[in-house]
Amino acid sequence: MEEKNYLELIRSLLADKRFNDLRQLLTDMQSVDVALVMGEMKDEESLKLFRILPKDMAADVFAELESDDQQYIIQYLSDREASNIINNLYADDAADFLEEMPAGIVKKLLANANPETRQDINHLLRYPEDSAGSVMTVEYVDLKMDMTIGQAIERIRRIGLDSETVNICYVLDSRRVLVGTVALRYLLILSEESIIGDIMNDNVISINTMDDREDAARTIAKYGFTAMPVVDNERRMVGIITVDDVVDILEEETTEDIEKMAAIVPSDKPYLKTGIFETYKKRMPWLLLLMISATFTGAIITSFENALSKYVILTAYIPMLMDTGGNAGSQASVSIIRGISLDEIRFSDIFRTLWKEIRVAAICGLTLATANFIKLLLLDKIGIAIALTVCLTLVMVVIIAKCVGCLLPLLSDRIGLDPAVMASPMITTIVDAISLLTYFKIASTLLHLTA
Repeated sequence: MEEKNYLELIRSLLADKRFNDLRQLLTDMQSVDVALVMGEMKDEESLKLFRILPKDMAADVFAELESDDQQYIIQYLSDREASNIINNLYADDAADFLEEMPAGIVKKLLANANPETRQDINHLLRYPEDSAGSVMTVEYVDLKMDMTIGQAIERIRRIGLDSETVNICYVLDSRRVLVGTVALRYLLILSEESIIGDIMNDNVISINTMDDREDAARTIAKYGFTAMPVVDNERRMVGIITVDDVVDILEEETTEDIEKMAAIVPSDKPYLKTGIFETYKKRMPWLLLLMISATFTGAIITSFENALSKYVILTAYIPMLMDTGGNAGSQASVSIIRGISLDEIRFSDIFRTLWKEIRVAAICGLTLATANFIKLLLLDKIGIAIALTVCLTLVMVVIIAKCVGCLLPLLSDRIGLDPAVMASPMITTIVDAISLLTYFKIASTLLHLTA
């Protein structure tokens, strides 16, 4: 059933107070679908619906809600209800949730959490926000090398329900150093008398707690794992990152890059739930900076005002040259930024990348110039000298723009800045100024202009 149909049916059952039927319907739904429906309802309706949810389902639905909906619901729950939620959330979901909550609510929730849950959450909250440690979960199945498969299966039965995944079990020594992994299928197939140390895979790939979470997500995606262990500097295992965490990380990082490339300060709230003034504050700083930087192009035009008065027709082609340069620079920058984010391009590749962009730019520029030259002579009916000036400038602008669009992201990544910041708006502003200087320099040479 589609989300819209669920929403109409649930609202109808709520209005008719058919709570038993509603509870059965919710039980048959996926937790994420219930959360999506609640996101479309009014706050009062979503709170009523949440209270009707079966106790063992409430935490799963809560984990899927947007932070604003979580905050609204949690403040109306009793201490007992809040305790049920926080104790049944996986530790990484609970930590993510608490990071978004006001201090008063955090204090209330931690006070109602059981000691083990509180310890796990505090453990996760101490890691930097963008680190692998901050997104890992501490619920996993650990085994000892001297266990038999029979003993390992008994341990999985004992702790498996509280673990994020049981598909891969992690073998630790007496100091909790990660020494190997065992897939569940081997435990089910091999003899119960087999020793874990004899069948484990000791070629283990792991992530450090302080690694950047985006790098961690790329590593998991690279190897196609459903989960990957997270270890500290002494290789002691402290948690795992699962594929659902990877999806969330990559979605957040991609959204952040897109916003930066559009000259918007990144936001962690959905668009429709972000207030007007908050949206204004996210957009205004870059708009102001770009407006100020764009005044340089005006200053360049003004400095050549007297020279332009001799060939006023040159002014008509300034927008075309600036737009083409901006578009060419944006094409290059987006390709390079994407390559950097996927770890396909590194700073050591700068000369290979630059040489490739120069050749591509030369071909693109000559193609555009040829088409434009024909158009200028046949349709605009201007002189050959003017046409040559415009078309030669066009070739140079495309080459310069693609070089700038290629170099800036690589250089910014090299010095530790986010390459996405050097995307379309910033590159367009820089290319505009260079395009004008190039245009007037070529015009001065070919048409003997004097500034």
